Amino acid sequence: MDIRWNILIIIMGSALVTLIPRVLPLVVLSRFQLPNGLIRWLQHIPVAVMAALIAQELFIANGNFAFKQLEWLAALPTFAVAIFTRSLLGTVIVGLVSMMLLRWLF
Repeated sequence: MDIRWNILIIIMGSALVTLIPRVLPLVVLSRFQLPNGLIRWLQHIPVAVMAALIAQELFIANGNFAFKQLEWLAALPTFAVAIFTRSLLGTVIVGLVSMMLLRWLF
């Protein structure tokens, strides 16, 4: 098996470009005491990003506003499991199974 050095360099460069934005802020910010207000604000970022991704999936089709019935029917039990159990694994499983069943039935 030949080693293609250009492919290896591309893979290593991609790993480096992916690693730097993730590690550098952790290394730099771990040396400082962040204000409590900033910490509380940063805790809302994952929820905001997830809400934006879910809203795009539920409301946009082909770049236009659309009400996707199957996605909404799958989202309802998924939201319920997420709210009541707070289990990421359970939420993902319910979402996948409900979407799979709805696509199979319709």
